[in-house]
Amino acid sequence: MTNMGESRNHRLFLITADLLLVLIAYISAFYVRYFDFPGRNWDAFISLLPWILLIALFFIAVYELYSLDQKHQISDIMRKTIVAVAMMTFLTMAASYLFREFAMPRSVVLIASVFSVVLIVVFKTLYLKITRGKVVGRVLLIGNEHNLKKMTNKIKHPMLRGTKVIHAHGTDAIDKIDHLLQRSDYAVLCTDISKETKSQIIYHAMERNKNVYVIPTLYELLLQRAATSPLEDTMVMGVKPFGLTWDKVFVKRVLDIIGSGLLILLASPVFAFVAVIVKLEDRKSEIIFKQERLGKNDKPFMMYKFRSMISGAENQTGPVLASADDDRITKVGHFIRSTRLDELPQLINVLKGDMSLVGPRPEREFFTRQLAQKYYHYGYRNRVKPGVTGYAQVMGKYSTEVEDKLRFDLYYIRNYSLWLDVVILLKTFLVIFEKSKSEGTSAEDEEGSSEEDRSSMNY
Repeated sequence: MTNMGESRNHRLFLITADLLLVLIAYISAFYVRYFDFPGRNWDAFISLLPWILLIALFFIAVYELYSLDQKHQISDIMRKTIVAVAMMTFLTMAASYLFREFAMPRSVVLIASVFSVVLIVVFKTLYLKITRGKVVGRVLLIGNEHNLKKMTNKIKHPMLRGTKVIHAHGTDAIDKIDHLLQRSDYAVLCTDISKETKSQIIYHAMERNKNVYVIPTLYELLLQRAATSPLEDTMVMGVKPFGLTWDKVFVKRVLDIIGSGLLILLASPVFAFVAVIVKLEDRKSEIIFKQERLGKNDKPFMMYKFRSMISGAENQTGPVLASADDDRITKVGHFIRSTRLDELPQLINVLKGDMSLVGPRPEREFFTRQLAQKYYHYGYRNRVKPGVTGYAQVMGKYSTEVEDKLRFDLYYIRNYSLWLDVVILLKTFLVIFEKSKSEGTSAEDEEGSSEEDRSSMNY
């Protein structure tokens, strides 16, 4: 962000290094397996090598292995790397069958996968240790006190550590802000700044050849993808209705039917296992928990989950927030929540057409009304079917504020594509293993979590 060319160079360096490490892992795997490079097996590897590297590049990009900052710990790097390499391994084996390169040893692929994880994790850990502490830029953060406090810890260079933050208020004189701009490498504008002030700051930033990053208001997100056209001698912007066109709805539904059907079939042993352990813990309670949620166009439907709380958990309290140490959660409930297995029955909702694989998480009418009063754009979430996972879930954390999650949801709807759905589904595998995206809420959290809700998988 300090220097876009520098940022691209770091990204290119890390991607190239990862690809080289994958190549080294395969060569090492051959040597460990055979202490040699058998001609027939080696020829099969050479034939598959372009696909191996292309598959590796794809998952490096999807899981953003090139993105490192000071908040990454070894566990973060390892989690992303293991998931990415696991996907690479699966597709590499599939490619060997597809292209009939049967001489490519499966043992070599598996050994190379282990080596890839070790090499990439070690490389990135050393890279972070070497680069941490290096000052790479000065950012001017402009907003009110609340936004300044909120954003200070979030503004970091995407590759290195040590960004210096300079604060300014949106009400400060433009001359003062312009002076601070001269001392900064880029600026970040919060949502509380008036349109006129934003315009002036952006103008001065362009004069100073500085990059500006604007946290969009919900109104500005609605203007995304607006088409410009002339009306006689006047330029106008055409803002389309919020939602998906019929062809996008059709493609999305086809993906939902195929995806949910396959997942239910593949996960059927897991369905049976969870059903048994839930019933064994409490024989008097139902295995499946049903709760009314609002779907597309606020149409209510019954959402299914494996029961993880005691029966009648809200009989005395009414709708309340779920917390990390909630004593209403059963022993089995803690397990299936932490592993996301309680969400599996929602695949039935997808197959029925109540939900989609990807979309804003469904919410109860009680909380929807509360949030709609505070955020008047909140109702736009329900212009599409709710999802088992969503853009807000893979990009945010459980502690992410509702307004920020709403931005992600509105961005998803405005910029929907089949490719975006595929990326979100792939990134959901990371969410499953990331604790920060599944922790319970506290009393001061403003998110509408309900009796059976928890974690990144819901608001």
